[in-house]
Amino acid sequence: MTERYSLKNKVILVTGGTGSFGNAFVTYALEHLSPKKIIVYSRDEFKQYEMAKRFPEKSLRFFIGNVRDQDRLYRALTGVDVVVHAAALKQVPAAEYNPFEAVQTNIMGAQNVVNAAIDAGVKRVVALSTDKACNPVNLYGATKLCSDKLFIAGNAYAGGKDTSFSVVRYGNVLGSRGSVIPFFKECAKTGEIPITDERMTRFWITLPQAVQLVVTALHEMQGGELFIPKIPSMKIVDLAEAIAPGCRHRVIGIRPGEKLHEMMISRDDSRHLFASDEFYIKLPDFPFWKMTTPKGSKPVSEGFEYASDTNDRWLGVAEMRRVLKNEGMI
Repeated sequence: MTERYSLKNKVILVTGGTGSFGNAFVTYALEHLSPKKIIVYSRDEFKQYEMAKRFPEKSLRFFIGNVRDQDRLYRALTGVDVVVHAAALKQVPAAEYNPFEAVQTNIMGAQNVVNAAIDAGVKRVVALSTDKACNPVNLYGATKLCSDKLFIAGNAYAGGKDTSFSVVRYGNVLGSRGSVIPFFKECAKTGEIPITDERMTRFWITLPQAVQLVVTALHEMQGGELFIPKIPSMKIVDLAEAIAPGCRHRVIGIRPGEKLHEMMISRDDSRHLFASDEFYIKLPDFPFWKMTTPKGSKPVSEGFEYASDTNDRWLGVAEMRRVLKNEGMI
């Protein structure tokens, strides 16, 4: 990788900045990164108002806008050094019922960010992805796969401009908005927790870990990488037991658009894939530009895949309970 990029005295803009990740990222950045300014770009003025009460720092600014609005993005990105793109429509059923709304935000919005970042002279952009973008079976995953491709190709699209784009892809975020944990806790009051399938597995990552992964990517990216963290898997039945010990489990069946196991790297993705201690790093398949092998990494074996059911790292019930308690969730 290239020389470590410092975020000190940089102007950072976070799209979707009032969401779970945005709040966690802003907290970390203000405490550890010494930015010149952070701009929270989002649609909801009430969430911005509530967030502003929690962060009275003079270096924090709020910009009402939608990633669908390219003109507004151009205005917001004036003077910005770094963008973290977290804005998305991510509820699977809502995306299926309102497909073009998901396309406009997750795909067209991504291209708007690419265009505006290049023209505004932004130096680094990291976009957040999801395990559902690997071999997608629902529209949300498909739109995020397309978004990933747009950001990676943005490095070639930039031409001679000094703007670099990379993507960070990870699994379910513990405690984020839409997380199953509050749902399980509520169901536990009835003495029964609905389980879609007893075999189901998922990747596990906390919000602080997700933030640190994005910060690391911003520090170390060349542009064009897809960063996939090495994180543990867990069984849904074990998560239910960790949250509500002794509760009955009622199997209700897999929901439409849901996988039994999630995948972050398919076998076909294993070409141009490298492993470091912390990440798997996927380099572009198409030779639009030259990239060096990431420092401290080595290529994976042909046919490698990274799925939640075949992962070599697992969390059991006791470890999950410890993490949940540390995060204040139980």
